[in-house]
Amino acid sequence: MAHHKLHLERGQPRVERRSVEIDDTALLLALVGPQGVRLRELSDACGVEVGQRGTSVLLAGDPAGVAVAERFVRDTCTLLREGVGGPIDVHRSVATLKGDPSLRLRDLVDDAVVVSAPSRTIVPKGLAQRRYVQAIRSHDLSFGVGPAGTGKTYLAMAVAVAELVERRVKRIVLTRPAVEAGEKLGFLPGDMADKVDPYLRPLYDALHDMMDVERADALVARGHVEVAPLAFMRGRTLSDAFVILDEAQNTTSEQMRMFLTRIGQGTRAVVTGDVTQIDLPRGQRSGLAEAVEILRGVEGVGVTWFADGDIVRHPLVARIVRAYEARDQERRDA
Repeated sequence: MAHHKLHLERGQPRVERRSVEIDDTALLLALVGPQGVRLRELSDACGVEVGQRGTSVLLAGDPAGVAVAERFVRDTCTLLREGVGGPIDVHRSVATLKGDPSLRLRDLVDDAVVVSAPSRTIVPKGLAQRRYVQAIRSHDLSFGVGPAGTGKTYLAMAVAVAELVERRVKRIVLTRPAVEAGEKLGFLPGDMADKVDPYLRPLYDALHDMMDVERADALVARGHVEVAPLAFMRGRTLSDAFVILDEAQNTTSEQMRMFLTRIGQGTRAVVTGDVTQIDLPRGQRSGLAEAVEILRGVEGVGVTWFADGDIVRHPLVARIVRAYEARDQERRDA
């Protein structure tokens, strides 16, 4: 690697120039991307000039931005050489590197979750997701709290499926409170199973995304995976299971307490929700908000907070969330 430092006139920002030599043509093409798309994304994410000359990637601009861009190039080359594949989301990878100067993109792969055989690997996208996966693996009870689109439920289900496949648990229990957000269950067609299905459908969808539909349905039929409304948990003790409570912001204090006391021997529980999206009757305290407050510092309990910057869906989702939060803040100030 060559270093070239160019000092402009006094008062002008310093420009640093670096080049990273890549001697493998196939690796270089994979790094650059179709028509150089990855280099353009890297330039935009780091705020520096990124180009290619022969087998070299050229970087120029603010020293801090150039340093991050160089880390991205080198880390991505390492992943490609190991056959892991480079990160798909350049902007999120760069944000992760900026957030932790000691982190390598390889570290995210080390925290990957293998959810099926043949292997389907889910790699955490960013520091928050990495901390979340680590918390789930190291705590009997974990909370993932933050806006929609941050991967809270999806990652919890990925770890649950991996635990089931590896036979560390005997079954997975997925549950949500069937809160009526402007609609009445009684007016929906069908029996009770039909009525609650719309509330549970996102959990089925995530499960089917991690393994083929036939296998997922077979696990459900055999009772290895149970998807049920929270009300069905009352009076049960859940042992040797991986239990996920989704949309927990819509639990009452009593429901949350009931759920948490269902945890039996050999069971791991994950509770996810967004305390800014509560559909409970006005004035009723969210069981999720209360539980996070009460259980702060309790041994065996982990809490991971997500922010709108951790949203991994379409970039527009993060902008929508911020717009609504700004509106809500204006109303509070008024």
